[in-house]
Amino acid sequence: MNLHENYSLKNYNTFGVDVKARYFIDITSYNELRSLLSSDLIKTNHFLLLGSGSNILFTKDYDGIIIKYSVKGINIIDETQDHIIVEAAGGEIWEDLVTYAVGKEYYGIENLSLIPGTVGAAPIQNIGAYGVELKDAFHHLESLEISTGLIRTFSKTECNFQYRNSIFKNELKNKCIITKVTLKLSKVKKINLSYKSLSDELKDVRHDDLTIKLVSDTVKKIRQSKLPDPRVMGNAGSFFKNPELTNAQFIEFQKRFPDAAYFKQSEDSYKIAAGWLIEKCGFKGKRIGNTGAYEKQALIIVNYGGASGSEVKELAEKIQNDVLNIFGIFLDFEVNIV
Repeated sequence: MNLHENYSLKNYNTFGVDVKARYFIDITSYNELRSLLSSDLIKTNHFLLLGSGSNILFTKDYDGIIIKYSVKGINIIDETQDHIIVEAAGGEIWEDLVTYAVGKEYYGIENLSLIPGTVGAAPIQNIGAYGVELKDAFHHLESLEISTGLIRTFSKTECNFQYRNSIFKNELKNKCIITKVTLKLSKVKKINLSYKSLSDELKDVRHDDLTIKLVSDTVKKIRQSKLPDPRVMGNAGSFFKNPELTNAQFIEFQKRFPDAAYFKQSEDSYKIAAGWLIEKCGFKGKRIGNTGAYEKQALIIVNYGGASGSEVKELAEKIQNDVLNIFGIFLDFEVNIV
């Protein structure tokens, strides 16, 4: 177990914000994790679990313990004629798991290609993109309860997955560490082109010529054309959630803003594109100091270099206020603020 004091987190958050943690511990084995949870250090300090730092904004130094769970591994634990059950350690990089599944032609998570972060963080956020969410392929997960050191297994129902949300962002926030995630993937060809930009990109490809690798590569192409590389320009992807309106609310909203970008979420609700709302408020490509809304996608707030977390947060709150004043819609943060 590697323990560091007054440790810079600049390389551990994709915004590239230069803050320090009082303690930083990189956990590389399950036994190290058990030892940490029984130590006086964890009992006398507050702590934060950190994956790849791709969905977090630090606004100040962290006066506690940053725990980075780096345990890796991918294993097949069961198999039928049509399905494969794959277990991945919580510290595994999500994209490495997707690459593994695509290479083996196990269908179900190829639309989630190039999403940054770790496997253990994926259920917390119920990550999603291009018509697919983690819950669609989820089987169960294992976690270690911090207060007792006991192993707890959660089914899909028990995780209470919602749009960019789960029980681990609410009732169980910072109460357990996700150590393993198990997915049920299809060995039978199943291509999901329900998302318009993806289906548009592949509209000229015959169904028989569609492959899991082609879908994955196309998702990557689309993402890279819209999203800035955090290694070049600090960001955490989408900063805001797409707001959801009931049918009645949507009808009234569309009367006022007929050109709004939206998509139907269910029989009873619609989602309005947060990027459209932000762009209409004049923020797309607008720079304020060292931060701003990305020129290709207003939903993304970027660090042009040297921005503090507080600067980024101030811009995010200004965007929230302007969208609320103009459209009467409050935008929730997708990024966690610390």
